[in-house]
Amino acid sequence: MTVSNTASDAVRGADTGLPGVPHPDAPPPARFAVDAHAWKEIAHLLANLPVAVFGFVYVVFTISLGVGMSVTVVGLPILALSLSGARTLGRLERGRARALLGVRVDEPSPLRAARREDGLFSWLWTSLKDPVGWRTVLYCFIRLPWGIVTFTVTVVGLFVLWPVLAFVVRGLTNVDRALVRGLLSPSDELERRIAELESDRGVVVDTAAADLRRIERDLHDGAQARLVALAMGLGLAKEKLLEDPDAAAAMVDEAHGEVKLALQELRDLARGIHPAVLTDRGLDAALSSIASRCTAPVTVSVDLAERPAEAIEGIAYFTVSELLQNISKHAQARHASVEVWRVSDRLLIQVTDDGKGGARLDGGTGMAGLAERLGAVDGLFVLDSPVGGPTTVTVEVPWRHRTGGGGRAGSREGDTVRGGHHKQL
Repeated sequence: MTVSNTASDAVRGADTGLPGVPHPDAPPPARFAVDAHAWKEIAHLLANLPVAVFGFVYVVFTISLGVGMSVTVVGLPILALSLSGARTLGRLERGRARALLGVRVDEPSPLRAARREDGLFSWLWTSLKDPVGWRTVLYCFIRLPWGIVTFTVTVVGLFVLWPVLAFVVRGLTNVDRALVRGLLSPSDELERRIAELESDRGVVVDTAAADLRRIERDLHDGAQARLVALAMGLGLAKEKLLEDPDAAAAMVDEAHGEVKLALQELRDLARGIHPAVLTDRGLDAALSSIASRCTAPVTVSVDLAERPAEAIEGIAYFTVSELLQNISKHAQARHASVEVWRVSDRLLIQVTDDGKGGARLDGGTGMAGLAERLGAVDGLFVLDSPVGGPTTVTVEVPWRHRTGGGGRAGSREGDTVRGGHHKQL
């Protein structure tokens, strides 16, 4: 099974929350014998005191200096620089926890760089409201008393608690792990969400630019070229109208044919932007229409009590269209099926075929681009295609209600589409 990045992230996040499933960074069980892992934990606890003293002195001095001088011009820049330094301390602490405790905490995203035209106050405001810096300051305050406790208990335990030292050390380091994960990790869902949206924005911009270039190319090479030829033909016919009426009539007939072809190309282009059948009749009829053009018979099943928002409906339509094109070009399938249904606030699409299988996200069939575009709208793309088939693609996109009313979507199950005809099973 191949899963797109967005889907795999969701799966990994879900795994750690299952009852009875240990955290992926959980250390091995403590034993009476002091093994290599226990010695790493002991080294971490002994280093807590000097590290905590340095961090406490740093934050007390810099924060006090910045707050005390905030009535002057230099106070706020000092406070902003001290928070930037606290970020560095947090990065060093995450590295120490990673090396000695096996705690893997993602690095917080860097502060947004202030543009030159934004000025000094924009940089100050961004730095002063940095949640990562302030949580690191709190971490350094808490660490001093805790560092004294852990250093004392560990030193005493090395002499008088040797039989149970591994268990004592494990209990103390578990508190350290909780502090690192709780105070030095990224700003939970909000920061991860910001990073995802920044990445997705680039995908959306690139996709929109590619679509505009495609439309421009189709207009320039298709309808525009025919209309230019039509104008030239009508000009020649006008000149011959009095000299040779029969030749002029033939040229007008030829121009009439060019008009029909240009209109057909414009209709095809408009259908590629947003098909009229989708606007007028919804996903049920629109998917049946594109299924009729597939090389294999396609069973279409749409079970929706209402129509989703226009944007979501368009995403679902073009996703199925591209998947059915892949089936026609690469799958060598004898039959395919398309199912669409809603679960809570998600719209689910499943496209299955009995072809040769072996499809991959990096296989050059457009799957990777499709997964990226779906990820840009909070969608999931899951591909299951063993060699020999069958191939199943499951797509999940957010459900949004249609504004201004859209009527009922209707549902139909078991319609087999072939060559534009529907056969009720």
